[in-house]
Amino acid sequence: MTGLLNKISDQIINPIILLLFVLALLYFIWGVTQYVIKADSDEQREQGKQHMIWGVVGMFIMVAVYGIIEIIKNTIGV
Repeated sequence: MTGLLNKISDQIINPIILLLFVLALLYFIWGVTQYVIKADSDEQREQGKQHMIWGVVGMFIMVAVYGIIEIIKNTIGV
């Protein structure tokens, strides 16, 4: 049973978490790009700032999910 859970974690869950983390990072970078390139427009700068904030929130959530999964795995002895 633990072998199956390890394989599910390694083959399915961890790549999904990594993919979502990368997407959040790209969203953050897109926000930085908007903030810098569209510096003359207050509306575009505000939109870029919102993208950066949500990108950081997304990255934090993915790191937290990974940590929670590891805690659960260590607790049940997987």
